[in-house]
Amino acid sequence: MQRLLLSSKGFYLVRIFLLGFLLSGLIILNISALTMAWAGDGAKAIVIEDAFGRKISVNMPVQGIVVLNSDALEVLRSLGAQDLVKGVYSEIDKDGAFFQEFIDRPRVGSWKNANAELIADLNPSIVIAYQNNPGTELEKQLSPFGIQVLRLNFYKLGTIAKEIRTFSKIIGREQQGEMFAAWYVKKLDAIQKRFDKAKEKPLVYVESYSAFHTAGPGSGGHDMCVYAGGKNLADEFKVPYSEITSEWVISKQPDVVFKTTAWGNGFERKDRVFFNNVRNELAARVSWNLIPAVKKGRVHVLDSGIWTGPRAVIGVAHMAKCIYPRLFDDLDPEQIHKEYLESFQRIPYQGVYISENLSGGAK
Repeated sequence: MQRLLLSSKGFYLVRIFLLGFLLSGLIILNISALTMAWAGDGAKAIVIEDAFGRKISVNMPVQGIVVLNSDALEVLRSLGAQDLVKGVYSEIDKDGAFFQEFIDRPRVGSWKNANAELIADLNPSIVIAYQNNPGTELEKQLSPFGIQVLRLNFYKLGTIAKEIRTFSKIIGREQQGEMFAAWYVKKLDAIQKRFDKAKEKPLVYVESYSAFHTAGPGSGGHDMCVYAGGKNLADEFKVPYSEITSEWVISKQPDVVFKTTAWGNGFERKDRVFFNNVRNELAARVSWNLIPAVKKGRVHVLDSGIWTGPRAVIGVAHMAKCIYPRLFDDLDPEQIHKEYLESFQRIPYQGVYISENLSGGAK
């Protein structure tokens, strides 16, 4: 019997060994289950998915951000994180009234071609950029300084809610991010549900900022058209933006025409004169009087502020009402816009964002 029994000292050592083994196993399991992980020197990191679908580890806490486009800046303000902005894109002056509080922040070059040296001088934790602009050379230039470039678009309706939630985790504003994302999805879903009553989708020509450049699949304008219940004339194109001819549009006989204006500065406008003039020039193109949309006064011009980006849901509401005036007779896009500006941007509602309606539908 003595040989089968462990000494009290041996039994104690076995217990210590087993306890250590179990604890180490639990630690390994817990670490694998968490999205947060320690990244050395007391810092921690969070793993997120960027616009490319890549898994990116972001060091936290984020001490400062350089923002390279208006869409990201608008989302950041919606999350109440203005204090994190160390630098902004140079074109911010074109929308200075809307982004007044950021006008004095240091400029780091264009949204499409940022200056890595100027960014490095500001020493931010991260840089927020579009998926494809600036090019990936920016990552190579900033990596030696320990500055991460995060690619989040904030202009595609199908992914914006997900990106809002992702960004809010990065900057520690999850509660605000969830409120914003939930509001966004709710407004879009409310519009989508009404299309069950629509018998067929009207044909829609969507023109981007430049004349005769249409928005096809992969573009924010195409997404807006689809979410607004229209059938985009360019839905069979292979690239997001294609240059087309006037004859092509006439041959397609669209029921509704939409165009957006770059830097229309709708936030500052007191009347619709600017948008009406653009609409009139569009309708006056040679032989466009043969198009059903022109004949019936269904040509609409939208401000770039509600064209794609965080306010695309407002643009969709305007478009849906223009495409289906009876179905959306009680829809008030301006009320949605007011709610957005006052609740999330925390600024008073003002401005004009769409041309006057001539078909008796949206106002």
